[in-house]
Amino acid sequence: MINKDKVTEIVEEWLSGKSYFLVDVSISSDDKIIVEIDDAEGVWIEDCVELSRFIESRLNRDVEDYELEVGSAGIGQPFKVLKQYYAHVGCEVETMTKEGVKLTGILKDANESDFTMTVEKKVKPEGAKRPKMIEEDICLKYDEIKYTKYLISFK
Repeated sequence: MINKDKVTEIVEEWLSGKSYFLVDVSISSDDKIIVEIDDAEGVWIEDCVELSRFIESRLNRDVEDYELEVGSAGIGQPFKVLKQYYAHVGCEVETMTKEGVKLTGILKDANESDFTMTVEKKVKPEGAKRPKMIEEDICLKYDEIKYTKYLISFK
């Protein structure tokens, strides 16, 4: 079986000096290798092809047969690494807490222990006839959530 650490090392070598970052490397029991990369500006197909060829040049098909798939982290898929939070600061995201509360808002900030979202919520000021929308910053720790993902907007 192909070693995940070896594939990760090869990918990290290709990523060196580039703005791309590694999201995930997975290898199935039948040696299907899936490599996911990401970038704040998006991932170009030409770069996926270049990375795929780079990996193939470092692995020996005579030793082990494998299937290789290189692509971008799926848009609309939950974030897997901290760098995805950093790359999407300023973007609209959806978060599901472990309590089952779904929040939608703008990712304002992220660090190693938590992240902050700006969400809109309805508040009825005392004496007012109608509620009004206000913005509120919510800070969440990564261990308090099930997932966070980038929201695609067609506005």
